[in-house]
Amino acid sequence: MIISASRRTDIPTYYSNWFLNRVKAGYVYVRNPMNAHQISKISLSPEVVDGIVFWTKNPIPMLDKLDALTDYMYYFQFTLNSYGIDVERNIPSKNNVIVPAFQRLSDLIGPDRVIWRYDPIFLSETYTMDYHIHYFEELAKRLSPYTKKCTISFLDFYRNTEKNISALAPSRFLVEQQEELAKRIAEIAHSYGLRVDTCAEGIELQQYGIEHARCIDDRLLGQLIRCPLNVKKDKNQRLECGCIESLDIGAYNTCCNGCRYCYANYSEKAVGTNSGKHNPNSPLLIGEVGPEDKITERKMFSCKVNQLRLDL
Repeated sequence: MIISASRRTDIPTYYSNWFLNRVKAGYVYVRNPMNAHQISKISLSPEVVDGIVFWTKNPIPMLDKLDALTDYMYYFQFTLNSYGIDVERNIPSKNNVIVPAFQRLSDLIGPDRVIWRYDPIFLSETYTMDYHIHYFEELAKRLSPYTKKCTISFLDFYRNTEKNISALAPSRFLVEQQEELAKRIAEIAHSYGLRVDTCAEGIELQQYGIEHARCIDDRLLGQLIRCPLNVKKDKNQRLECGCIESLDIGAYNTCCNGCRYCYANYSEKAVGTNSGKHNPNSPLLIGEVGPEDKITERKMFSCKVNQLRLDL
């Protein structure tokens, strides 16, 4: 199986000690987002974990801990946008902190294993088409020696995050504008030797050399571990999502990055409450197991082709 760490929160930035404690223990507990009293016990044994996909905007707290992951293959989805603190309130300086962190991470694990995400893209009076084009090139110039690909997407509006998004005062983003911006981004990226794809977008942009992404990507992991994987598309994601099946070990309303567009945080108060309950020694990301909780051990197996089970 593949572990996602995590679409729901920034584990490398805020919970790396907890994660490495769970690796050492060999398992993790994950609450069902739809039923908080249902807990899955997920094995983190290298024998059943075919790969780990980390999602982050700041891997610095984890950079000196990567040696603890030598038994695993992993790669990073690294979001690095051109927004200021009005949008991404708790992200350190992009120029002085985050770009150098991206470069250092790539130096440690290689450019194939650090995917640059420039997303989600939205327009406003501040963040215009010209703004994105200018700063995308500035970032591409600095990041291109340290990655092979950039994934983009356009801002989605979720019911639970409408209030947070409204503070951005986003402008109407016509499909024609999305196509024009994507075209310009692709031209810039290709000039620096970078591939471009889109995350969970229905819009077709192949004419500009932009493919549909698999952010959790069996093809990439198969290349990295030098063994193909027998996996299916993740039916729990949006129709446009190309990701393959994975187990996410994060929790909603726990990320302290403060990004106003985030779909995983819809209550700032809940984030504060939940992060205050974090115990790095607990098997759960947030809080402890209670008397009403039911723990079920998840059946885990490797998806490597040379380890296929006869009952698959």
